[in-house]
Amino acid sequence: MIYIQLFISYLKIGLFAFGGGYAILSMIQDEAVHTHHWVTTKEFTDIVAISQMTPGPISINSATYIGYVVTGNVFGSLLATFALCLPSLIIIAIVIRLFMKHRNNRYVDAAFKGIRPAVVGLIAAAALLLMNNENFIDYKSLLICLGTFGLLVRFAKVGPIPAIILAGILGYAFY
Repeated sequence: MIYIQLFISYLKIGLFAFGGGYAILSMIQDEAVHTHHWVTTKEFTDIVAISQMTPGPISINSATYIGYVVTGNVFGSLLATFALCLPSLIIIAIVIRLFMKHRNNRYVDAAFKGIRPAVVGLIAAAALLLMNNENFIDYKSLLICLGTFGLLVRFAKVGPIPAIILAGILGYAFY
């Protein structure tokens, strides 16, 4: 039964996912934490952190991790990951054909221009969802966050890897 729930949940997430992993984190959190209670909010925040540090898309990494946590085996990881990716594979095959046929259509172009700001909103919502009472950001975390943001925006040549390393060093020093 857990395998069916896992498959259906991640199939649903994959079907309605638009805008990448960060944009669908709130959907993953809703399914894994609130609907099925597979993990707690704190565990979900840890899963997001681990998913960000490992190579690959955050949504796939979190699906793999939660699939393993829920079932206790690799098959659960593979099932959740496959269910998350399946709708995208099918939809992208259809969309590519339609887009190539209608790529110069002004309505298609207008629709994509309208979707872009919605994706930014979804990413912002995911960030706000991670800032909850259990994971309250104290002043030290806020300093690390703002410092990293400032470093990346002000000195764009720095890159995310040195910024992550610096944030880890600061986190170790502060905590």
